[in-house]
Amino acid sequence: MLAFILRRLALTIPTLLALMFLTFVAVRLVPGDPVEVRTGERGISPERLAQFRHELGLDRPIWQQFGDYMGSLLQGDFGISIVTKEPVLKEFLTLFPATLELSFFAMLFAVVFSVPFGVLAAVKRGSIFDQALMGIALFGYSMPVFWWGLLLVLMFSVQLDLLPVSGRIDLLYYFEPVTGFMTIDGWLSGQEGAVSSALSHLVLPSIVLGTIPLAAIARMTRSSMLEVLEEDYVRTARAKGLSPFRVIGLHALRNALIPVVTTIGLQGGTLLAGAVMTETIFAWPGVGKWLIESIFRRDYPALQGGVLLISVLLVLVNMSVDVLNAAINPRIRHGR
Repeated sequence: MLAFILRRLALTIPTLLALMFLTFVAVRLVPGDPVEVRTGERGISPERLAQFRHELGLDRPIWQQFGDYMGSLLQGDFGISIVTKEPVLKEFLTLFPATLELSFFAMLFAVVFSVPFGVLAAVKRGSIFDQALMGIALFGYSMPVFWWGLLLVLMFSVQLDLLPVSGRIDLLYYFEPVTGFMTIDGWLSGQEGAVSSALSHLVLPSIVLGTIPLAAIARMTRSSMLEVLEEDYVRTARAKGLSPFRVIGLHALRNALIPVVTTIGLQGGTLLAGAVMTETIFAWPGVGKWLIESIFRRDYPALQGGVLLISVLLVLVNMSVDVLNAAINPRIRHGR
């Protein structure tokens, strides 16, 4: 097992190097000048403009800038934000709990509904329920996030006035963050109604962010269950007179969960990247919204540092899924 983990770690090194280079180059292809952002696009002397470029390191060749950036990364330095003058890593770690909390509840929503629906669709294969469920799953998978989010806001926030439209908690509550997770901090604050307020703010963005993973996991669960239900040991369990619950829950579902767990892991990783649009729609103060603002502000260090950190997290999630699969199925770690 250790050899398998070491091989996977070795494969991630060139991947991370490629990500660093692509991120560094891509952010510099964004139209606009960070010097203009820093100076407020006011008319300044050429000497002052050259000084700002020198301070930001933009007057050096691109290869030298990349070399300096790599040297800083090796020391754990992701740079200083051009706009806020704060370390990029500090800003990321401050905002990341909000994104992680949203991603957790979105995945919780997806798994709670997708696995049971996928199992039922497989058991009732070819029925109206099966066709309707798979149609809804395809619709959810194909739905644009921005349109789905605005539709839910219009329905539940504007028309019905049931759920809040933005933010993480009502302005009525104020407390110093301890963990960065609003539901936990609200509980620790002891203020009555703080937890319910935080949960109500999570409902709409969690549904929007979790819709695509829900559809993907439901379809994978159905496909995996259909394959397992045709196995001989399932027929044998039925022939022995076991109850449908034991046949499906104990024998079939347990063996069908390997590809489902893989899908859940991969979808969990993509939630971090997909949170960009959702956080923008709901003004959620997380990493995604921060990256969008960094694009508009041409904040090179924040943008390339944030994208790189999210990319590293995605690589680690994918590697964790591979290791988990290898632990479940020993043939994987032997390359079979």
